[in-house]
Amino acid sequence: MLYLIGIDIGTSGTKAIALTPEGQVLNTGHVSYEISSPAPGAQELDPNKLLDATVQCLSSIIKTTDRKYELSGISFSSAMHSLMAVDKDGKPLTNIITWADLRSKGKAAAIRNTQEGRKIYERSGTPIHPMSPLCKLMWMNETQPEIFQRAFKFISIKEFIWFNFFGKYQVDYSLASGTGLFDIYELKWFEPSLRMAGIQLTNLSEAVSPTYQEQSLSDQYKSALGLNEPIPFIIGGSDGCLANLGSNAMEPGALSLTIGTSGAVRLVTRTPKPDIQQRIFNYILTEDWIVSGGPINNGGNAVKWWIENFVEQGKNGLKNFDDHVRNTNSVPAGSDGLIFLPYLFGERAPIWDANARAVFFGILPNHGSQHFLKALLEGIGFSLYQIALSLEETVGPIDKVLASGGFIQSETWLQIIADIFNKNVFVMNVADASAIGAAIMGYYSIGVIRKLEEGSGMIQDHRVFEPNAQSHQRYMQNFSIYIRLYEKLKDEFELEDSGSTQLEHP
Repeated sequence: MLYLIGIDIGTSGTKAIALTPEGQVLNTGHVSYEISSPAPGAQELDPNKLLDATVQCLSSIIKTTDRKYELSGISFSSAMHSLMAVDKDGKPLTNIITWADLRSKGKAAAIRNTQEGRKIYERSGTPIHPMSPLCKLMWMNETQPEIFQRAFKFISIKEFIWFNFFGKYQVDYSLASGTGLFDIYELKWFEPSLRMAGIQLTNLSEAVSPTYQEQSLSDQYKSALGLNEPIPFIIGGSDGCLANLGSNAMEPGALSLTIGTSGAVRLVTRTPKPDIQQRIFNYILTEDWIVSGGPINNGGNAVKWWIENFVEQGKNGLKNFDDHVRNTNSVPAGSDGLIFLPYLFGERAPIWDANARAVFFGILPNHGSQHFLKALLEGIGFSLYQIALSLEETVGPIDKVLASGGFIQSETWLQIIADIFNKNVFVMNVADASAIGAAIMGYYSIGVIRKLEEGSGMIQDHRVFEPNAQSHQRYMQNFSIYIRLYEKLKDEFELEDSGSTQLEHP
């Protein structure tokens, strides 16, 4: 009997899952770490800590999974848009600059609406934004020229781990398609982007298929992982694209919705769907599948901020998170007119505005703490719904929502999503769809499944949340105000940004 490990290297933790071809979860592992903010707008991770977390996660699962099952491979998922510089020996010259880092926002603003910027968006599929490694490279070239010149390679966290394991600089098409440097049509690095970034082709890894395998694991990591025999390691893809695969969102109209630290909504297509307004991304899942969608900066991190700062019980952590959210059930849909623009940490899709700020609007004397928390949850839902409307314009209609991420532990929040979207929300009883997606990609790579679509339905254990028509009507009234609020305030946000520093992400 076989099993395969899917591992997802994220911004706040690394998660792994041992999955059989029949969809049985045999084992799971999780290692957490903290993001650091050494300067205003900076959001960094220590690459060696993430390497250690990966080894710890994998070795724990290999050691503790029932020996009657044979390990058939390990497949990787990781967060998108990370960037670090390494020297000729593969040693870090910088920390990992994460998707949440906003220090390159000036570079992004300068090129976003230029002819060259629009061309890069169309060919790369990546909106011009500080999250993009393209913009990070431009910023690094200007602000850290000595490091920039010393760098042998500019890579992501998965590439750093892959190099340590195998001694090779390789990146999957899926991660490469989120850099702003990769041509998603030709499946090669895009020279105009490289020129803009100030780098050469030799500064980047070899781009390979997400099904690509390696077996030449170094002796050091064979020992660290507890492996006696060679097994295939599958390079896999990005967390967002693999979440579609892992949450069974591989058919037309099936919207994958994820809320963890941040959030996103995504639809699969066969071909890229560029948006003239640059509201959505187009990333590669495999050579035959594109994932179109949009990410938000503000998800579970915004809830964490509220509870830690404004709810006394939350000062020592989020152990009572579910209780806090559940208590908002006493507040009617629409929070009695209280509306929240959830832009605590700027925003990505669909507005792509790093200067945006959070706002509570419509405060009345009858609004208590539960109103504010419910409005916050609703505001995050509105942000995702706004992206979904953009997807319906560019890709096609949405029939159902498949939810994943840490927020699926909250039935209250899931019902809010169902009511805002006015769609059935299907929820797998396993939180990390990206790790599951990585495992499915691994099975596809080694030939256990013939089509990705077959593996996408591997886990069928779902709960369903049905929308309430009356609640949806209330939400649409608030949503129309939500849209107008940003339009009226965006110029003020830009003025405000010139006189203050960006808040740090929690």
